[in-house]
Amino acid sequence: MRLILLGPPGAGKGTQAQRLIVKHGIVQLSTGDMLRAAVAAGTAVGLRAKTIMERGELVPDEVVIAIIADRIDQPDAKRGFVLDGFPRTVPQAQALDRLLADRGLKLDGVIELKVDEGILLRRIEKRVAEMLARGEKVRADDTPEVLKGRLSAYRAQTAPLVDYYANRGPLRSVDGMASIDEVTAAIDRLLGSARAPKAGSRRRKVKAAGTTKRTVRKGAPRRKRSAAAKRKNKPGQRKKRTRRS
Repeated sequence: MRLILLGPPGAGKGTQAQRLIVKHGIVQLSTGDMLRAAVAAGTAVGLRAKTIMERGELVPDEVVIAIIADRIDQPDAKRGFVLDGFPRTVPQAQALDRLLADRGLKLDGVIELKVDEGILLRRIEKRVAEMLARGEKVRADDTPEVLKGRLSAYRAQTAPLVDYYANRGPLRSVDGMASIDEVTAAIDRLLGSARAPKAGSRRRKVKAAGTTKRTVRKGAPRRKRSAAAKRKNKPGQRKKRTRRS
């Protein structure tokens, strides 16, 4: 099973990804984790990524795709994976399509977690206020201002992926504002219906099997009816009635 989870920051993609890998025995492919692993392993593409990152530049798409290609060829990814943090743009999605096609693979589903951005902002504002009231330190990247910037970047770069995958068929949407368990159940239903055979095709197969039994072999001699059968089915012939005494 090969899946992508779409949704803005705070939609709960990480939580649902963890549940999917436990349930289906697949792996979570995080671009950040894969980059760090490739650099630590000293692979050719990892060394190239390290040089780019040391210059303070963004790793280009072709390097990220090369790292993903190496990762999905590993034995633990044979059963499938959930992509986390990739693709972020339509060109990245197109590159991923080519990568999978080259290996004779395809995506089994793209799940969009639909959320209300206003509610997300109010939630984080409440959480920050509660942390400050308890005297806890708030992370610099966990504030309403940072979330607004991340949401803006999502709308500009990643949101177009919804239309991209919707036009190709694998996109399914769930209510990301529901409880965690409800979102998990909704995803399970979508994945189950995607794998189930269509009832119409099954009926057609059964019907075809039934007609095969009645097919007469071409060239076979026709069975002759007896004279009694001919008299019984003779047109216009009326059955004799027996009078009751």
